[in-house]
Amino acid sequence: MADSASPKKIVSAPEAVPPLPVFSQAVISKGFVYLSGNIGCDNNLKVVEGGIVAETRAALENITKILQASGTSLANVVKVNIYLSNFDRDFVPMNEVYLKFFGTDSPPARTCVGVAALPLKANVEIECVAALPN
Repeated sequence: MADSASPKKIVSAPEAVPPLPVFSQAVISKGFVYLSGNIGCDNNLKVVEGGIVAETRAALENITKILQASGTSLANVVKVNIYLSNFDRDFVPMNEVYLKFFGTDSPPARTCVGVAALPLKANVEIECVAALPN
């Protein structure tokens, strides 16, 4: 955790997939939580088996744990960025899993783009910004 006088506070969620030393799981600043990108991997940093559906679920479960450790939840997510290494193949099945987590009543703003490659040859990476509750 950062000094309380600091304009940012580093979040560490021990139950979530551990971050690499070059980034934090999340940073709290000015009433918002900024999460680093999450791929669908296990605590040993191995991509889960089962393709895009399993990877999306694992990434969003990890995001849920980090948000909880930050004092917020998926309900307070205001922006999501999703990166797919095979957009044409994976967009529809990724969305099916995504909707189970975010629903359709008040989904966050979102961008989803195709990219050339992701860490560990993952199929999906998801990052988000969430508001802290008052």
